Amino acid sequence: MYKLFALIFFGIFTCLVLQNSLAEVSDSGTIVTPHPGKAIYDTYCLTCHQADGKGVPGMNPPIVKTDWVLGDKTKLINVLLKGIKTPLVINGETYHNPMPSHAFLTDAEIANVLTYIRSNFGNKATAVTADEVKTVRALK
Repeated sequence: MYKLFALIFFGIFTCLVLQNSLAEVSDSGTIVTPHPGKAIYDTYCLTCHQADGKGVPGMNPPIVKTDWVLGDKTKLINVLLKGIKTPLVINGETYHNPMPSHAFLTDAEIANVLTYIRSNFGNKATAVTADEVKTVRALK
């Protein structure tokens, strides 16, 4: 009986540890799941735009409080769908590294990562929806 209890306890404990390792804890101590766009950002964006969203000077632009991120959603969606090959000037600094297309991501994934970017790193902008991405993707 003791072995069964220990096995059940260990299983529950393991599940809770794994669940909490994927979650974040708020200032009030409440467990919150990360935004679905965070995993996409961490996989496809973090290397160039960095964990703090400040980019790499002269190479990869910041995503912190820029018109590109906070402005026109269609323009921002197109950045992910088509990439950018020409140098950009953002906040008076030129960035030369091209950004590849991420059109392989689903409409929902693009919406999630753009919403994450638009609501983190000090940004406060409205969400991007999968329907908005679908509409822009259809325009080609």
